Amino acid sequence: MNKQHLKSLALELRAEISVDPYGVFDPYALAELYGVPVFQIGDLDCSPAARAHFAGPAVSVFSGALVPMGDGATVILENDAHAHERRRATISHELAHLVLEHDFDARLVSDRGCRVAKGHQEQEASELGAELLLPAAAALAHARRDSSNEDVADAFRVSVALATWRMNSTGARKRAQREREKRASSGLAADLRVTP
Repeated sequence: MNKQHLKSLALELRAEISVDPYGVFDPYALAELYGVPVFQIGDLDCSPAARAHFAGPAVSVFSGALVPMGDGATVILENDAHAHERRRATISHELAHLVLEHDFDARLVSDRGCRVAKGHQEQEASELGAELLLPAAAALAHARRDSSNEDVADAFRVSVALATWRMNSTGARKRAQREREKRASSGLAADLRVTP
């Protein structure tokens, strides 16, 4: 699926929970709308040592996953030891897999200890999940205002790393810079301020 289709799909999904391209996306609201329960590792009925493992030495090993249930339903399991911004990105990514109807294995890890995933599906889910959280149109609007990555992260409740990635990968800053240069070279005001 190409990036333009993923952008359109993200806007449709945001609209389903009444959020425009410039508002804060709530992945938990979309999960609820789609009837996908979200469970945290900390809530599982497992040993305290297992919970501590994913909150301590293995905190970066597992963020979340779609988990098929025996009755045909699917749930999302998230690592609640992560920061809220990362958890929002995890839920968005897992919902993207679901919406894109990606195949997924009932196993979370292979016999080699690696997560079971298909590369192109992971790339699509990453792109759609990020577009849900910070649409390209919103990135451009913030680039036109010369917002810092930190300001963008705060505005959309995402990590600075995700905001930086989106501001770069969408080409928002380069496009805004070209617009400024074009206006400056044609004698127009160089300071372009656009609000959504």
